[in-house]
Amino acid sequence: MERITPVVLLASLLIMFASVVNQTRAKCADGLGTCENCDERCKAKHGPSSESICDRSLGMPLCMCYYQCADPPPTPTPPKICNGGAGLCSARCSGSCCDTNCAQKFNGGHGFCSTLGTFNLCQCQYPC
Repeated sequence: MERITPVVLLASLLIMFASVVNQTRAKCADGLGTCENCDERCKAKHGPSSESICDRSLGMPLCMCYYQCADPPPTPTPPKICNGGAGLCSARCSGSCCDTNCAQKFNGGHGFCSTLGTFNLCQCQYPC
């Protein structure tokens, strides 16, 4: 009896893995009306790998076309942000001046003043 438990556990894991894999290969369905030329219409609309079934369960025969669902569109990657510098911030060149300097120095750049020790630095961020 002691050997049955690991075997049952392994079988359960395999079943769970198979069900997850099967979910990723989901099929979509499309009702195409009457069953006349069902298979040809299904393959013309959804490709040669689609499968058609003439469903008579509702009384009137209806063409159901099953096909591979399209993958969701990939999520766009956010733009990479780089850092740079545009000198020192001072009473004459504060935050708005720093932002202007960064915009001139780096395409799409924005700047802010940041204190590092005794220095007030103009730091820039820009897409790269």
